[in-house]
Amino acid sequence: MLNPSPEKTKEKPEPVDVHVGRRIRMRRAWMQVTQVALAEAIGVTFQQVQKYEKGTNRIGASRLQQIANSLGVPVSYFFEDMPGAAADDGGDRSGQKSLQPEIMEFVSSSEGLALIRAFSRISDERVRSRTLGLVKALAEQDPS
Repeated sequence: MLNPSPEKTKEKPEPVDVHVGRRIRMRRAWMQVTQVALAEAIGVTFQQVQKYEKGTNRIGASRLQQIANSLGVPVSYFFEDMPGAAADDGGDRSGQKSLQPEIMEFVSSSEGLALIRAFSRISDERVRSRTLGLVKALAEQDPS
């Protein structure tokens, strides 16, 4: 039997809740849907969407289905590339390597998303290559 603590302590979110929240945020931002618009679509407040995205509030199955429908993805999308998930060969079912946590964090950030969108609009291969070279050079200059 579990012994609940008499004092309520602030518990750290479960890693799966944080991961699902990041995937929701990433998809919502990619679709250019505001937290308010998503909240209205699923019948909650935007503060609740914020809590879902941070992983501080767990998402029930039916609510996750509503979110998936609103963002045009299957529910399984939110569990893709989950750290610690069992994989026989270190990859997913398509044979691709899973995304590293730092990559997930980057693509979930507004800067990362903006950079990905802008870079993917560059059609000239030479310009893309030079842009990548510039970013690498800037990264080497970073004192941290």
